[in-house]
Amino acid sequence: MGTLTHAPHDTGRILRVTGPLVEAEGMTGTAMYDLVALGQTGLPGEVVAIRDTVVTVQAYEYTGGLAPGMPVRPLHRPLSAALGPGLLGGIFDGLLRPLSAAGAWLKPGAGGAEGDGPRPMREFAPKVAEGDGVAPGDVLGEIRDAGPVPLRVLVPPGCTGPVQGIARAGPQAEDAVLATVTGTPIRMVSHWPVRTPRPVRERLAAGRALHSGQRAIDLLFPVALGSTVAVPGGFGTGKTVLLQQIAKWCDADVIVYVGCGERGNEMADVIDEFTALTDPRTGGRLADRTVIVANTSNMPMMAREASVYTGVTVAEYFRDMGLDVVVIADSTSRWAEALREFASRTGALPAEEGYPAGLASAIAAFYERAGAVTTLGGRTGSVTVIGAVSPPGGDMAEPVTAHTQRFVRCLWTLDRDLAYARHYPAVSWAESFSRDAEALDARHAATDTSGRSARRSRVAGLLAEADRLADLVDLLGITALPDQERVSVLGGRLVREGVLQQSALSDRDAYSGEEKTAALAEAVLAVVARCRELADAGVPAARIEEVDFSPVLRAREEAGPHDAATVDALRETMLARLGEAP
Repeated sequence: MGTLTHAPHDTGRILRVTGPLVEAEGMTGTAMYDLVALGQTGLPGEVVAIRDTVVTVQAYEYTGGLAPGMPVRPLHRPLSAALGPGLLGGIFDGLLRPLSAAGAWLKPGAGGAEGDGPRPMREFAPKVAEGDGVAPGDVLGEIRDAGPVPLRVLVPPGCTGPVQGIARAGPQAEDAVLATVTGTPIRMVSHWPVRTPRPVRERLAAGRALHSGQRAIDLLFPVALGSTVAVPGGFGTGKTVLLQQIAKWCDADVIVYVGCGERGNEMADVIDEFTALTDPRTGGRLADRTVIVANTSNMPMMAREASVYTGVTVAEYFRDMGLDVVVIADSTSRWAEALREFASRTGALPAEEGYPAGLASAIAAFYERAGAVTTLGGRTGSVTVIGAVSPPGGDMAEPVTAHTQRFVRCLWTLDRDLAYARHYPAVSWAESFSRDAEALDARHAATDTSGRSARRSRVAGLLAEADRLADLVDLLGITALPDQERVSVLGGRLVREGVLQQSALSDRDAYSGEEKTAALAEAVLAVVARCRELADAGVPAARIEEVDFSPVLRAREEAGPHDAATVDALRETMLARLGEAP
């Protein structure tokens, strides 16, 4: 392993082709992870091993037509993503080549590995003058017509000194030089190696929560901006719908959706739905502040492996502008399968279930690129990573799920029984966790007067008590329980149906604001407390169970997304009804 140290820029020749793996010789001056162009058409590939004079390359396209003796041209640069104003609203493959131009780049080798092509004109507004001193991360100018979020042209890392030239205000080509700093030309579109994290000034502790609009998450398992989440769940548990709801309603500035190894028809449905969704923040299209990286199961395996790095690199680009970005990877299991297939082709020593021994390190390195940071320019931005996990047969002990749980801050496990009972989102309150909840509560303890921590504890305790009694109910029947325990079972049902259940198809309840979520939880807790008082006063539990609880159960549908007043009114109606109980 290493670098071949002979005369650079030598063109090699192919020795052997095995699926996406190509062995070549004569490529002196080539280093690990360098890009190469394979054959006469220049198929893109990446150097993954160097042994003596033989170089092993993983191809990012179908290798049909390649044969021994064909040329291999080293490009002497790593796989990089083209970062610029054309990303928002775009749909790309795993190498960030636009799928809107698929008719061109799907021809073997067309477009290289970075989607090169003609660049449109963009409206540029300079923010510095010639002679000004700048440092990495400083703003050189803004791009005014790039979408619903502000885009900035920044001084790249490692570049500091006086501005020797700045473009005038007005339309500029994306590939034109906009500024020169100490001899370094800076363009609107820059390239960054996808496997290298972009540098920051400082990583920050958990500060503000990412509000998802989904009560089961925001109430019980909140996630901080810049944190990490795994969403494991078997087939049919609603992973894709939940992730789409988060993408639509969360309060991030930019969404990067990575469809990694999913079926083509499912990815097409996701793209159609994203295109049709209205952005609740701007009133325009949600797709206009979304970047979709679509790398389906029928696309090349190694492009699937690169797609998650491509997606998080795009997120870091927007983070450096001071924006909050959410990366949704659906699913990391398919990415891990690509790692396993590649390892088997290279003859790497297999570990558990055939996955490579470095699987845990690869998963950790991916999630470590999340974080809330102070950027090089002094702005605050964040990348939150939400990764779906698809355990085969719903086995939560399989390697990808088990390793992922070690490295994420939050786990939203989707329960098959809840999904089959048509309880959505099917987030299991018994098997999920949030390591961010305590930090967020402590961070807001001085200013939070709503008692969110106590509310979460009371709801979680009620659900745990109801679950503990469920087995006894199944075995002995509800009538065998004491009155107070029967009230606990009733309370668990009210929490599940009146608070946690939420319809993605409801105009009034697809999204729940913080005030509505708090009001619903407090309403159910107050009703349960009143039921306990009645039981203590000698009212039989059977009589309490006969009461019509529809006011508190229908509150989530009758109240709008931010309507706590309607919830409070229905709560009082329910409490008055219980006050009339004999």
